[in-house]
Amino acid sequence: MPTLGTVSPADLSDAARHAAVAARDGAFDGRFVYSVRSTGVYCRPSCPSRAALPRNVAFHATCEAAEAAGFRPCRRCRPDEASRETRRAEAVARACRLIDESETAPTLDDLAHAAGMSPFHFHRLFKAAIGVTPRAYGSARRAERVAKALPGAASVTEALYEAGYGAASRFYAGARLGMTPAAYRKGGAGETIRFAVAACSLGAVLVAATTRGVCAILLGDEPDALLRDLEDRFPNAALAGGDEGFAALVAQVVGLVETPSRPVSLPLDIGGTAFQQRVWEALRTIPAGTTASYAEIAARIGTPAAVRAVARACGANALAVAIPCHRVVRADGALSGYRWGIDRKRALLAREGVEPVKA
Repeated sequence: MPTLGTVSPADLSDAARHAAVAARDGAFDGRFVYSVRSTGVYCRPSCPSRAALPRNVAFHATCEAAEAAGFRPCRRCRPDEASRETRRAEAVARACRLIDESETAPTLDDLAHAAGMSPFHFHRLFKAAIGVTPRAYGSARRAERVAKALPGAASVTEALYEAGYGAASRFYAGARLGMTPAAYRKGGAGETIRFAVAACSLGAVLVAATTRGVCAILLGDEPDALLRDLEDRFPNAALAGGDEGFAALVAQVVGLVETPSRPVSLPLDIGGTAFQQRVWEALRTIPAGTTASYAEIAARIGTPAAVRAVARACGANALAVAIPCHRVVRADGALSGYRWGIDRKRALLAREGVEPVKA
């Protein structure tokens, strides 16, 4: 049976249309509708209604054509309206805007009511589309506003209140900046970051960690260049060489570079904006030995038009291999940019058994 995108609607045979209807294939929604003479209604191909006898079925290019032939829209699949998936995506998008624009965090009941759903159903739908719960999304967005406000605010407290926190304690209880806001504002001032550089088969690897977990895994050719990269990321943090106990952590990272398909059990201190966190969380769901395109990642996090922003978030990832941005490729399967070089990206994928299309 032809698949979506392989032929134009006009080129679809009746046999292909019947097969799509029998399979309730949503990929053909919008390509055509079918009417059922015995009921007088017309449906989209994915309609879950009981299958009609083929002799009672007719096909129409558009809803208008079906209605001109005297058929009315099915009340179950509502072919004359946006698809269920589209309606759900719009509901989630509206909820995100409501969270973004509200001075105080909306409750789950408020968000569900605005979406016309039960709180349970909305919570499950939102998490499936965005990758985090509405509460976690709201916390991340407020933390992002704090990060943007800190450099120009008269005080940390002022930035917190402007971002929508009723009390500073609420921010510290769920902070997502990877360090306290005062330290973030001052480029890591007051934060101690331990680091070490080791050799691996891909060159040099720098591992850095706060007390909460690994905050950077950087790959390169020259240890000095990696250290400068770390200093640029945290210009005012106190950098200290790792002790003997830290060597075990470095060994774990080196092992992960050598065998990137192994599960990541490292404690991670992940910073970034709310959007970057959503992208990075999606990257961590890509199974080893497989790849995903930037467009697929954008769709997974509920922002299908943000392909370029997803690519930028991949480029901003400072946790090589632990957050596997090397598994993201172009839509045609070819390799694209990688913060630590295309050759390293190809090598990491080869170690997972992936042979991507040559760039």
